[in-house]
Amino acid sequence: MKNLRFLIIPVILFVSACGWFKQPPEIGKVLSEHFKNKIYKDFDTIAYDRVFVKAMDSLSETFINPKTIKAFYASNVNEPKLITKFYIDGQLDSLVEYLQNSTVHGFNPKIFKTDEIKSLLQELSANKFTKVDDSYPIIARLELLSANAYLNYHNFLRYGVVNPRNIFSRYYIKVKRPDSLGMMNMLSSVSLTDSLNSVQPKSTQYMALQKAYLRARAENEKRILLLNMERFRWKMPETGTNYVQVNIPDFRLTWFDRQDTVITMKVCVGGRREAGYEEKIKAFAKSGNLDDKPKNHETPLLFSKINSIQANPVWNIPVSIAQSEIYWMARKDPYYLSNSNINVYYKDKLIGEPDTINWNRYSRDKLPFKFKQGSGGGNALGKFKFIFDNSSSIYLHDTNNKNGFNLTNRAISHGCVRIEKPLEFAEKLVGDTYTYDKLRAEVDLPPVDSTNNKWYKKRMAAKADTARAFQLKPAWFAPKKDVPLLITYFTAWSQNNRIQYRPDVYDMDEKLWVAMKKFR
Repeated sequence: MKNLRFLIIPVILFVSACGWFKQPPEIGKVLSEHFKNKIYKDFDTIAYDRVFVKAMDSLSETFINPKTIKAFYASNVNEPKLITKFYIDGQLDSLVEYLQNSTVHGFNPKIFKTDEIKSLLQELSANKFTKVDDSYPIIARLELLSANAYLNYHNFLRYGVVNPRNIFSRYYIKVKRPDSLGMMNMLSSVSLTDSLNSVQPKSTQYMALQKAYLRARAENEKRILLLNMERFRWKMPETGTNYVQVNIPDFRLTWFDRQDTVITMKVCVGGRREAGYEEKIKAFAKSGNLDDKPKNHETPLLFSKINSIQANPVWNIPVSIAQSEIYWMARKDPYYLSNSNINVYYKDKLIGEPDTINWNRYSRDKLPFKFKQGSGGGNALGKFKFIFDNSSSIYLHDTNNKNGFNLTNRAISHGCVRIEKPLEFAEKLVGDTYTYDKLRAEVDLPPVDSTNNKWYKKRMAAKADTARAFQLKPAWFAPKKDVPLLITYFTAWSQNNRIQYRPDVYDMDEKLWVAMKKFR
């Protein structure tokens, strides 16, 4: 049965290729009729195939997707599909026009070999071949360069020039990228012009940046606009029309409902990595000494959904902060831990009196303890924590230090995002007065609806009862529905018909500019 299967496959391929090996093949008929030139009736597919294979070998090294292009032509027995379908009706000329006009997207037409494609089209159109064999190198090269340029142009506009996950260490948003099946389907398009037209970015933001880019004269401004056009080309996850966005360079959270703003507020984000980070991290990798480890608290870029709210949160202090800060503070002040409401655990068991720990016995790189800061006014997370699934232990939260929101550069946190108006944000998330009043009661605020005063009075009475110890504990609340959250990075965007510019706080513009160099 296996032997029979292997015999069937070549037969299928031969049958599907029969049209190509007819005399003349489709390309010969098309060109013969178009030019009224009989030489194309002698089009020899076997002779052409040898020329095509050599052209593929010489050109494929410069292709971005050589495997896909080779697979497409292998499945079509090297037939010049694009020329056969799109030369006569002028669609290959339209491709050249799109490529020449790619400057409106910040591209250099040279990266598509636009001039050579145009020259090959002109040479074919001149119809000066005295024998059909002379046309083979022109047809083969025109076919392959057109296929490559078409794929690249289409992919650049639909998905962006670079994959941000390849150049940024803390970029965790799963952007969609081109796949071989999609590209094979593109090369089999019924209409090149329809495909090229449909891929033109049509988002309001992109078009506003593009318009500003075409008007800008200063090179630095053009550079910023181009970089953010690229960011808007990246195929982001579907957020829907109702979502929350944190834009790091803007130090701001905005809740969007379609084009409307539900709520907006200042945020503090992670501090930028230490100067000379790349070299210092190499030194740390060699030494393993924590004193050599450079600081990097940059907030990661990610997409998730806010799925819960914690009132009166407990802060599970990360190991990195325990090593770099808590350890030193405890050594300096034996009462620091108890005064800061920080509990210490050894093998998951609570240590009753952490002030008695002899810290000189322990090195900070091998601390056997875990640290948790209890609920209350002194908690670094404030009164609210907004939780979403992610691999970086990042969340949005309140803060007991409000002064940070008065700063111009608010890249000051350990990586999480501090939000300016946590109570208002919580109100929007829970979405109903009943749940909101329950949440308010947990943080000792009176209810909005006076009919719910009973909860509030009961809680306040329990706190005031000196006969019974009242222990403040975290309380969990669910949003009315999970809300998409996008933590992103734009240094330019359109707002109220004006382009807004922000500083490149994490130097991400510079990295992106270097990655895009060969496409400019």
